[in-house]
Amino acid sequence: MFALVDCNAFYASCEQVFRPDLRGKALVVLSNNDGCIVARSKEAKALGIPDLQPYFKIKGLLQAHQVQVFSSNYPLYGDLSQRVMDTLSNFAPEIEIYSIDEMFLRLDGLPDQSKVFAQSIRDTVWQHVRIPVGVGIAPTKTLSKLASKAAKKIPSCQGVCVLDAPHKWQWLLKRAALTEVWGVGSKMAQRLAALNIHSAWDLAAANPKIVRQHSSVDMEKTIEELNGRVCYELEEFPAAKQQIYCSRSFGAPLHSLQPIQEALTLYTTRAVEKLRAQHSQVLTLKVFIHSSPFKGNYHSAQRVLQLPYPSDDLRLINKAALQGLASIYQAGHAYTKAGIGLIEILDKSQQQLDLLQGGQGHRADRLMDALDAINSRHGKGTVFLASQGTSATWKMRKDFVSPAYTTSWRELPRVIA
Repeated sequence: MFALVDCNAFYASCEQVFRPDLRGKALVVLSNNDGCIVARSKEAKALGIPDLQPYFKIKGLLQAHQVQVFSSNYPLYGDLSQRVMDTLSNFAPEIEIYSIDEMFLRLDGLPDQSKVFAQSIRDTVWQHVRIPVGVGIAPTKTLSKLASKAAKKIPSCQGVCVLDAPHKWQWLLKRAALTEVWGVGSKMAQRLAALNIHSAWDLAAANPKIVRQHSSVDMEKTIEELNGRVCYELEEFPAAKQQIYCSRSFGAPLHSLQPIQEALTLYTTRAVEKLRAQHSQVLTLKVFIHSSPFKGNYHSAQRVLQLPYPSDDLRLINKAALQGLASIYQAGHAYTKAGIGLIEILDKSQQQLDLLQGGQGHRADRLMDALDAINSRHGKGTVFLASQGTSATWKMRKDFVSPAYTTSWRELPRVIA
């Protein structure tokens, strides 16, 4: 049996942890640069506040309903996510962190796999972290995903749903939309409709071999899982990313090269941190910039660059990135976004070097290890490249950001007893 624990409206719930006065009230969280709504509390959803809508378009609606608005606070969300995952890891020996707000647990061998056990998971996470979660238990990962959605949507479930018998998951499959099945998006649903498959129950009853001919082996496995046969095991260690991108919109349009260079240095730093975290190196990277497509004089450009050898040395990668930026930058444009992509990533432990071109030296390895250690101990950005600058006038707009309750000594919450 598998359990999937899924946090409810995670970003919105995080904003309520240290603001209990906001529990039970309408609340939304905005995307980067305070652009679009990316999270809504259930009260905001009940008001009909649409998802993924530009903030400026529905600002009046939010004000009319006195909806609380927050900018994205990713350090807070990441820290609270880790606390949730640490709490959940105590319930099962085998776990898989699926996303920032979801975790799979394998329950085989545990004496209790009942609704009471699921409720104890929910209660413990609330007690320890004050984040509400839904818990779905089923014999496969695909069914447990479906169960977790039912736990949230069906009021009688009270946040938990256990599918421990065929008649239970068959009842749910007959009432679930096709796109509610894990791995079935709108495009795949259109392809399946050509096979007269329009619901989750239709998919479970379909011939997996025929469906595979028109889709993929993954859809064949999905059908097997919907019928209670395990095809997907836990992934205890996530696969290394084959590409890493980091890009942001600027807080205001930029008309000169220097602030764009500073921003690109920060984005490169973040991308290379992820590269080193998965013990990889990059050989080919891509740099891109563009102005607003909604205004005149639109300009967009990109440049692909190859390093002399695979590397995770921030200095070498950033030097190449800035050279690429300089080659595509054109004066006279108001740039709104820049970014970098590490597009040819190699395993650092399996390198075959060129006889005539030496690879990355041990001094660079030690320097990068020291850089990571300092920033890990004293806070991200404690040590940084000088080309990143210190003014950061280009940083994203965050007019409604909440305090860094858990990651800054200056912003720790105060308790008055």
